[in-house]
Amino acid sequence: MHKMPRIVLPTVALSAVLLVGVGVVQASHSWGGYHWARTANPFTLQMGDNVSTGWDSYLAETSEAWSISSVLDTTVVEGKGGKSCKAQTGRIEVCSRTYGYNGWLGLAQIYVSGTHITKGIAKMNDSYFNLSLYNTPDERLHVMCQEVGHLFGLGHTSEDGTSQGTCMDYSTSPDSTLPNAHDYEQLEAIYAHLDTFTTVGSTVNRNRGASALAKSDDFENAAEWGKEIYRSTDGHASVFERDLGHGERLLTHVRWAE
Repeated sequence: MHKMPRIVLPTVALSAVLLVGVGVVQASHSWGGYHWARTANPFTLQMGDNVSTGWDSYLAETSEAWSISSVLDTTVVEGKGGKSCKAQTGRIEVCSRTYGYNGWLGLAQIYVSGTHITKGIAKMNDSYFNLSLYNTPDERLHVMCQEVGHLFGLGHTSEDGTSQGTCMDYSTSPDSTLPNAHDYEQLEAIYAHLDTFTTVGSTVNRNRGASALAKSDDFENAAEWGKEIYRSTDGHASVFERDLGHGERLLTHVRWAE
């Protein structure tokens, strides 16, 4: 679907965009080059709906906004993640739950083989979103849009609190709730090449056996996320990495609460 939602163009020069996880300033905000393998563009990713009714409209708007991209579409389908938000190979699961006051507001997890994403999870922590500080339409849409954006292979455009008119920044501005033109350009750059196989909708990664997939698990807290490989200067964002064996890694992008 390619309906036009509200889009706000960037308000700062693109040359001042931060590449998350590397700590250098450049025009790219790709997250480590991670991407879904596919043999054609545009490709369609299923987004499993495991959120409460209070989140449904934000999930729908997020799906519609990201689907404006010329290289990918998303479709909201029945969730398969269950209470534990279990990852499903070849698709995305989006979940909300009262995960507790454990420090994180939202997170995105990608399972990768090499640089190819094989499955992804986005979680919204209702323990914090039930508080007045976060329980606003702009904040809910901003975090939902950002965590889903990470699952396509996008990092943050900035982490200093300035508004760049995108949900991929770290601003609380009402203008920072949906993707902007630069996000779509970045997706085009990430998915400019095609692969000889696909991880979209697949049940088993062609590079590994089913037994290896069966050993993958879901990891709900920092103690299970592995090594922290990046933390933003202001401490609001972190990236963790865990080696799952058989060539598979789990990367967890965390947005910490105030």
